[in-house]
Amino acid sequence: MLSKSSKNVILASKSPRRQELLKELVPTFEIRTKDVEEIYPPDLKKEQVAIFLSELKAEAFKEELKPNDLIITSDTIVCLEDRIIGKPKDREDAFHMLSDLSGNMHEVVTAVTLMSTDKTVTFYDVTEVYFKVLSNYEIDYYINNYEPYDKAGSYGVQEWIGYIAIEKMVGSYYNVMGLPVKKLYEALEEF
Repeated sequence: MLSKSSKNVILASKSPRRQELLKELVPTFEIRTKDVEEIYPPDLKKEQVAIFLSELKAEAFKEELKPNDLIITSDTIVCLEDRIIGKPKDREDAFHMLSDLSGNMHEVVTAVTLMSTDKTVTFYDVTEVYFKVLSNYEIDYYINNYEPYDKAGSYGVQEWIGYIAIEKMVGSYYNVMGLPVKKLYEALEEF
């Protein structure tokens, strides 16, 4: 895949899940992160929000890219009906988010941006996730044992709650983890 390319691949993410997934596609890459205020215009639709935030993260690196660099940024959002559910502020917020997702279908949208000094490509993927009805005990157990404060929607699909709560998914499992690996592979091949 990238063996035929001489690009210096940079992943702009603190997420261990994204790092783990990218390692399967690109064995050698560096990690650079910047704190970017994730504010978006209120009139954007869900896919547009993820795209906007992914591109905003990439733009933060634009001035420092060298001709050989390829930066990868991404953003994942969880949508329940027309409402975007971000990362929880605290335990109570996480409890409310998981209670809202309980017994419902929600969508996970992940946008990915590839940027070099002369080219930018952004794409996204959407996965439908169906949760069973969760008891208060199950929600409390998960929050107490997994502390999901750094995750959109207050959960990680690869953790305990993913095992017991998800009845079915339509779309990519890896998209829910935070990186639509198949689409990323194809985009890297074409980049």
